[in-house]
Amino acid sequence: MVPVSFTFGFCGEELALVPCPQSGAAGSRALFWPRENALLVADLHLEKASFFARTGQFLPPYDSRETLERLAAAIRATGARRVYTLGDNFHDAGGAARLERHAAGMLDALTRSLDFVWVTGNHDRGHGKSPSQGIGGTFVEELEIAGIILRHEALAGEVRPELSGHFHPRLQIKVSGRHIRRHCAVQSADGKGAGRLILPAFGTLTGGMDAADPAILAALQPARKIEALVPAGKKLARFTLWQAQ
Repeated sequence: MVPVSFTFGFCGEELALVPCPQSGAAGSRALFWPRENALLVADLHLEKASFFARTGQFLPPYDSRETLERLAAAIRATGARRVYTLGDNFHDAGGAARLERHAAGMLDALTRSLDFVWVTGNHDRGHGKSPSQGIGGTFVEELEIAGIILRHEALAGEVRPELSGHFHPRLQIKVSGRHIRRHCAVQSADGKGAGRLILPAFGTLTGGMDAADPAILAALQPARKIEALVPAGKKLARFTLWQAQ
């Protein structure tokens, strides 16, 4: 189960970053919501390798399989019975049709055994195609659970509690002369008990944007404080990215 030390409060709820069994704290890219018994992940970007292969940029074609194996491991670790994805589930609208047989079987098993809800993102749309064709689960643009909005991209000016993805935040710091980069969550607080959270990208071939990038800080306004959340060792470390004067 999720270490208690990786839990944190968010708008009256207890949430936890989930360590991936294969990569420990450094691989904590999923979020567990105990009261809802739900696992949340963002930016799977399934079939990214096959998308680039069509343009002559060849990558190992097993990214979807690896991402789904990591997702299954996080589900087993938490005992989650519900999964919410926060958009950019496939790298493009035709990605579902390109899944190789093994990955397609894994995805089918997951969507059959769990309550699976796909929030769609900008990469999931295009050319009149629907990523929902042939894929199990429920597809929505956004939804609200227990007063918290689940959407793909943080909405600047939003004052309600919100969980989102899109930006692939990654903390970049220098420690003892070493540059350290880790995927992280970014949390904002408004001083009134509300807040918003951007999840790290979960997919195998997803890079990262500096968590302190102006685009991320702007997307989380209005706020009094914005922090990066990173599991470090056996505890959850917080790094201030921005604070109101």
